Amino acid sequence: MGIHSGEAEGVAQVISEHEVQKSIMLAASPYAVLFRTNAGTFYQGKIVYSKEFKQNVLINIRKIDGLPIGYSDLSGVRKSDGRAVFVEVKRRGGTASDEQKHFIEVMKSYGALAGVCRSAEEAVNIINGLEGT
Repeated sequence: MGIHSGEAEGVAQVISEHEVQKSIMLAASPYAVLFRTNAGTFYQGKIVYSKEFKQNVLINIRKIDGLPIGYSDLSGVRKSDGRAVFVEVKRRGGTASDEQKHFIEVMKSYGALAGVCRSAEEAVNIINGLEGT
């Protein structure tokens, strides 16, 4: 599922949320240092080759709690002053979860630049302090 960026020979071109995120990181690079983040739980262990499955497998698995649920997709600092930046990326029509909205509001209450965006232009506006939803 993605956003429609325009029409090409009568067929809508679909851009994935991942593509929106990449365009945001590129457009934001003159203004901020941003990192892609992952929130929630994941598993870590030792990678070994399994003859039975004919592929690498993970052994000695342990659960790792990553960033809190609701943490923004992109985070970093504004180059001009080191101010914290949090950008939640959504495709057109996509909505932020209650946890994501809460996280953004808390970060803004601490003085960070934060918001939800659906385009590179909206993200640059958040970084420049012009917009934040």
